[in-house]
Amino acid sequence: MPTDHRNYVNGEWVDSESGDVFEVRNPANADEVVGRFQDSTPADVEAAVDAAVEAQSDWGGLPGPERGRILRRTSAVLEERKEEATETLVREEGKTRSEAAGEVQRAVDIFAYYAQKARDVGGVVKSPSGQNSGLSTRREPLGTVGLITPWNYPIAIPAWKLAPALATGNTAVLKPASAAPTVAEILFECLDEAGLPDGAANMVTGSGSRVGTPLIEHDAIDGVSFTGSTGVGTQVARTAATDLKRVQCEMGGKNPTVVMPSADVDEAVDVVGTGAFGTTGQSCTAASRAIVHEDVYDEFVDAMVEYAESIEVGPGLEDPDVGPHVSESELESTLEYVDVGQSEGATLETGGAELTEGVYADGYYVEPAVFSDVDPDMRIAQEEIFGPVLSIVRASDFEDALRTANDVEYGLSASIVTQDVTEAEQFLDRIEAGVAKVNEKTTGLELHVPFGGYKDSSTNTYREQGDAGIDFFTATKTVYRNY
Repeated sequence: MPTDHRNYVNGEWVDSESGDVFEVRNPANADEVVGRFQDSTPADVEAAVDAAVEAQSDWGGLPGPERGRILRRTSAVLEERKEEATETLVREEGKTRSEAAGEVQRAVDIFAYYAQKARDVGGVVKSPSGQNSGLSTRREPLGTVGLITPWNYPIAIPAWKLAPALATGNTAVLKPASAAPTVAEILFECLDEAGLPDGAANMVTGSGSRVGTPLIEHDAIDGVSFTGSTGVGTQVARTAATDLKRVQCEMGGKNPTVVMPSADVDEAVDVVGTGAFGTTGQSCTAASRAIVHEDVYDEFVDAMVEYAESIEVGPGLEDPDVGPHVSESELESTLEYVDVGQSEGATLETGGAELTEGVYADGYYVEPAVFSDVDPDMRIAQEEIFGPVLSIVRASDFEDALRTANDVEYGLSASIVTQDVTEAEQFLDRIEAGVAKVNEKTTGLELHVPFGGYKDSSTNTYREQGDAGIDFFTATKTVYRNY
């Protein structure tokens, strides 16, 4: 029998006042119900926010090292449950076992990192203009924050929002994505076991309209952090701005990898392929465009087709190269884009077909797809697909490649494969992206440096992770003393 899961409010596991639940199914086998979750209402959000507001003064009043101790214990408890969390993530989101294990470890590391950073939340001393006086700054928590997270990194992204929020003395209400909420629940179980005070962090599951919107609009919410699609994130930012709430939204991407003639083609194929097809292409930083110099274009296309056709697709628990899509709707969206690419005149070199036989019969699988002869203005070269579909665009020279790389509405992650130092530095200077890499895949992020995008990939307000996470969740007070 599938497990019934509850909301976490004021330190207790509680049912929604609606009495309704929704099911989450295994994307590798849609006949398997992973769990049933609370289909919550605005009244449940109200209870969670009330609990967070009530707890904020006491939690924010704890010394930073004491808050850090609880976060450090959370990291340790989660590490003890790493195998359980990994398998749960695979069964509800579809990642391969290796990908899921890496994500859980990232959540472990994030809590350990911010446990230490909690000691550093303070301010700076400045030299005053007058004698017998003092001038300094203080960092103070915003208060109570609302966190809305996506399904594609269902434990890492909640961790990189919750950990800095709690480290800096805020209390929080999290709405996890409905497609994959179980691992977020495990994270809250770890916080509870670590001794987090009642109400300091709360979790409410349910739809965006009945949970997300009331959370953003609530008068007692002082800041909102959102990760998801550009369309939804734009509306989140507008709604939060109405009440002058602090807001950060990290959203979509259409990430390029530029391949120049000096590159080793096999290395370039590996860089692009892992970036494009890892996590089934369901990453905001996935490489969905390869912009390849005409001198190595044909060689690159042939090698990329061979790479894509060697990829093993299968159930995540068997640890293949690529797992299923998270849901039927995501699969259908990818298949629709494959049709769009062909109708626009691009050449489907390989893949793009739904897999339906044998082990694939009850899941949401597709062959990794490679398109060549892609014009930069085609939809498959402009719109985020969020599936294992790579568009290869021909470039005549470096300037043409850079222009094509920048000629989209997004600006999240980008990379170049080259042995020319001048090209590399020019790329880093001129690419319109929040993350820029040389000879590396577009995916993969260090947790101690800022993460965020340009253009429609971000609200361009505050970055996440590292010290930037501290910046978002704190307000700066300037203090004058006259002795």
